[in-house]
This record gives sequence, structure tokens and C-alpha cells, in this order.
Amino acid sequence: MLPTSSLRALQVRVPRRITGRRFASHGPPQFNEPSGWLFGEKPPAPGQKRVKEEWENIWYVGMFGSMAMAAVLLYYKPDTSIQTWALREAKERMEARGEKYKYEPSS
Repeated sequence: MLPTSSLRALQVRVPRRITGRRFASHGPPQFNEPSGWLFGEKPPAPGQKRVKEEWENIWYVGMFGSMAMAAVLLYYKPDTSIQTWALREAKERMEARGEKYKYEPSS
């Protein structure tokens, strides 16, 4: 077996400039650096209003309109639970046999 000093000499040394290189990523990261401002916008000067972009009103109408439509559709959704079906089926069968399905106390 070779001594450890000769094993270290046989190891391949990678130059430092290659180890820091990024081959498949096509350069440095491509994203907006954090600026500290909310959504990257500086707040307007006092007394001035923020100017909306063209797409913002469409987004508000689309987002909140679809939420309202989903709420209405969920409210009027047909009841398809098994309990409702079983109660309706039991009432129909009891009526067919001539039994009362409502409890009436005898006084």
C-alpha cells in the first residue's frame, strides 16, 4: 500500500476558477433583487395617489367576481348527501305502506 503522502499527490486537483463556474444555468440568477418595498414599489409622495396599472382592475373583477359566483353556486348546490336520500326513501316507503312518518304523541 502506498503512503498517504503519495496518495494525496495522485488526487486530481480542480482549479478554483472552475469550481465556482455554473455550466448549465446560463449565468447568474435572473430574479429581481429584494428592495425592501412592498411588491417592489416605492410608496408615492405624501398627497399623491398611487397610479394603478391597466391589468389591476381586470384582476380585481375576475378574482372577487369568481369568488362571489362560487359562493352563490355553493349556496344553491343540490343536496346529494346519502342522509337526505335515505330520509326521502324511508318516507316514500312508509307512505306506500300506509304508515305515518311523523311522530304524533298520543294524549
